[in-house]
Amino acid sequence: MTGQAPSAGDIEELARAAMAALPEIFRAHLGDVVLRVEEYADEETLAALGIDHPLDLSGLYHGRPVGEKSSMDSGALPDMITLYRRAILEEWIETGVDLDALVTHVLIHEVGHHFGLSDDDMHRIEREP
Repeated sequence: MTGQAPSAGDIEELARAAMAALPEIFRAHLGDVVLRVEEYADEETLAALGIDHPLDLSGLYHGRPVGEKSSMDSGALPDMITLYRRAILEEWIETGVDLDALVTHVLIHEVGHHFGLSDDDMHRIEREP
C-alpha cells in the first residue's frame, strides 16, 4: 500500500480480518452477511439517511437485525454491510488513526446494527471504560 491510496480490495481485506477476529458467538451470526466496499454512498442512500455529503458516511448496514428475523422470512435480499472507501480514507487522513483500527471500528459499528444496536447504544458503549 506504500505510495498509493489503499484500494477497495485493501479495505475489504482489513474488514474481513476484523470480522474473522470477532468472538465466535458473533461470527456465527454473520455467515450470511454480504460485505461490500464501494467508493461512495449513492445519492439515494444519502437522501434516505438525511446526509448531505458522501464523505460523511463511512459504512452502512442494510437488513433486518438478528433479533427481528423470522423463519417465515423468504425472498428477502441478504443482509449487507457496505464500507465506503473514500469516506474511510478521508477520516484516516484527517485523524491520523491507524487504517486497520479505523476499518475495524467502522465494521464493528455496522455489525452492531446487525445485532440491533442503535447509533446511540454504540456511542454509549464506546464511552464506557
